[in-house]
Amino acid sequence: MDSAAVDRFEAGRSRLASLAYRLLGSAADAEDAVQDTFLRWQAADRERIEVPEAWLTKVATNLCLDRLRSAQARHERTAGAWLPEPLLEGDPMLGPADTYEQRESVTLAVLTLLERLSPAERAVYVLREAFSYSHAEIAAILDITEAASQQHAHRARNRVAAERRRGGAADPASARRVVEEFLAAATSGRTDRLVALLTDDVTAVSDGAGLARRLLRYTSRERVASFVRAGFRPTPAKRRLAGAPLAMHLARVNGTLAVVAVAGERVVGAVAFEVSDGRVSSLYGIAARNRLARLDEAWQHRAPGAPVIAAW
Repeated sequence: MDSAAVDRFEAGRSRLASLAYRLLGSAADAEDAVQDTFLRWQAADRERIEVPEAWLTKVATNLCLDRLRSAQARHERTAGAWLPEPLLEGDPMLGPADTYEQRESVTLAVLTLLERLSPAERAVYVLREAFSYSHAEIAAILDITEAASQQHAHRARNRVAAERRRGGAADPASARRVVEEFLAAATSGRTDRLVALLTDDVTAVSDGAGLARRLLRYTSRERVASFVRAGFRPTPAKRRLAGAPLAMHLARVNGTLAVVAVAGERVVGAVAFEVSDGRVSSLYGIAARNRLARLDEAWQHRAPGAPVIAAW
């Protein structure tokens, strides 16, 4: 392959990776899909490709759909048993992030909701909301009609919106104050204060450190508070499991504030928060090692600053 063809592909690699991550919810799988796209590009008769960007988008999208359908057919990922891979702020896979729709499409909350859509609905939603493709362009990418694209988009938006009825989102400074107070209550045992910091329709989802067969879900304020209190309560057994002194840092993960647990220099867990009208409306806890690899790698290349809890 000539250098011009390689350069043309590399110019669009980040965009393809961002698309694949939104479609698959996994950075590792997204990288594999992009590499497979490159192999297809390498083998293609490029002289006959009129619009390389459109061709690459079509190939990458359909490779991702093949992966989704294959995983569903093998029952490897089903809604209720799988959480997306969290990414630290600044990760290029989180782009583009110029509009509200683009930023919203990459939150853990929305990526989790997209698991409930069919692969075609998910693809149309991502292409339309995050990348602003027209229905004519989406129809060409997915080999469907424009009417079908519009129907998929309508169903996807309605299903996402039905689960995303929240109050006003907090500004970063307000969200930080709420999460800091929440963390203080969780680690001190003030369950009554924890309950007061939760919205009436709060949800908490955890992967159980990768040990549970299905996701752990809690929906009432009291149950969420009890779950959080147990999770953040320091015990000798938890400290032994961490293998090193544990510190809690605040960072932005997938566009929202998160508590990142670090043992020594290794990330061992992350809890992402959504804050609405001064209270916590949802939490997503991820501690499975295979879901933290990219976040951990990114953490090693940043100066995290002072932890909010230095010795847990």
